[in-house]
Amino acid sequence: MRLVSQRAASSGTVPYDRLLFVELCRSTDVAIAVVLLGTVFLVANADTRLESWNDLLRLHLTFPKLLELAVFAFLCQQTFRLFGLYDKNWTPGLRDELPRVVAACSVAALISLVFAPLSESGAYRGVFSLVAWLPMVIGTLGGRVAVRKLAERANHAPAKRVLVVGSGPLAHRLFRDITEGRVPGAREVVGFVDSNPEIVFGEISNRIVGTLDQLEQLLMHMVVDEVVIALPIKSQYAAIQRVIGDCEAAGVQCRYSSELFHAKIASPRVEVAGSYPAVAMHATTADDRLVVKRAIDIAGAAFGIMLTAPLWLLIAVAIKATSRGPVFFAQERYGWRKRRFRMLKFRTMVTDAEALQASLESRNEAGGPVFKIHNDPRITPIGSFLRKTSLDELPQLWNVLRGDMSLVGPRPLPMRDVRRFSEAWLMRRFSVLPGITGLWQISGRSNLTFEQWMALDLHYIDRWSLGMDIAILLRTIPAVLRGVGAA
Repeated sequence: MRLVSQRAASSGTVPYDRLLFVELCRSTDVAIAVVLLGTVFLVANADTRLESWNDLLRLHLTFPKLLELAVFAFLCQQTFRLFGLYDKNWTPGLRDELPRVVAACSVAALISLVFAPLSESGAYRGVFSLVAWLPMVIGTLGGRVAVRKLAERANHAPAKRVLVVGSGPLAHRLFRDITEGRVPGAREVVGFVDSNPEIVFGEISNRIVGTLDQLEQLLMHMVVDEVVIALPIKSQYAAIQRVIGDCEAAGVQCRYSSELFHAKIASPRVEVAGSYPAVAMHATTADDRLVVKRAIDIAGAAFGIMLTAPLWLLIAVAIKATSRGPVFFAQERYGWRKRRFRMLKFRTMVTDAEALQASLESRNEAGGPVFKIHNDPRITPIGSFLRKTSLDELPQLWNVLRGDMSLVGPRPLPMRDVRRFSEAWLMRRFSVLPGITGLWQISGRSNLTFEQWMALDLHYIDRWSLGMDIAILLRTIPAVLRGVGAA
């Protein structure tokens, strides 16, 4: 499971896994309570005659009943909050969590007693709340254990890859801090960049990967999470300003000592790493909202897979019945900070489609470095339908669960296309997780030019908010039904 570490998303005092745990529990706690209470209700009425079942369903699917259920869910969540179970600064063990969960579930069971006098048919009785209490306690504890394990795995991110600009005493001290573990978090120095011909520290001279003039190209082709500037401020002010500009263009976070420099997009934040107090220039959003975004991704992807599982089976049968080859197609793509991952899709082309692409390059109808042709001869009979309806994208919900992708974000591009990028600013689209849907998907898709596509991606990155994500998700459904630009 390769998940992006969002430790920087927190204020620096609350670990990312704790924040993610709390956000997921806000939904799972309530869902478990509602499901278990409903299960007791259904089991208790299992011997009801068929005619009565129809009456029962009609009574309990009316708007007032749904409203009552929504109010119950809200009160359950507030009960868990009042007992401190959503406190971000509290890291409990099972012994500390158990009494709070028992107390919260007890209050929730008492609240559910209100359903008895409200039940006109008498199908719900007060004893149901008592019977549901113990399953609610056990289910809630079990659910929180599972969510905690998931959140802990999400925090096990790959080592942070650092590129150091400079080769003097400051750079050497920083290198020692990182290699000796005095810098918070797992970090890896991928190299040093400096135009100084006289490198006095042997440990650094063997790790020089380029000059300051080559920094932009290095950021385009290397996997770099952060650039740390270790140049003397007074004599290298212009050089530092240039490095900040290169990092900003490529969408890579940089860190420099406490003097302030001009930046158009990135926002400064004072942080301490080992013995190197510095200002971090975040090229993208870095706050607690990213934790909420990840929680939405996990819940949404899990729900989406369960909801569409029967459809997956039908699509698999259709693919097997109409062409030879596997059901799924996995292609290596560039994701967050140019890390490679295997993106899943339902197969819509013949098995040797990638090998045939070279012979079709002369027919490419797309501008820029991307490849697209209408009436692609490699598409299978069922593939055209899957692409038109975007059903071929369903397996990417698994990529979202793994942390390779998000529900909303810039579209992940094939390695063939990214290798043809010629300007550093195009790399800024890799400063966030790629998504299943985004502004491009709801704005015309293949009908847009490459420049319009990239402009939409950068607009999303620079102005991202949770509200924007929700709006894009809601607009995706009619966009898919219309099929505009799908190819």
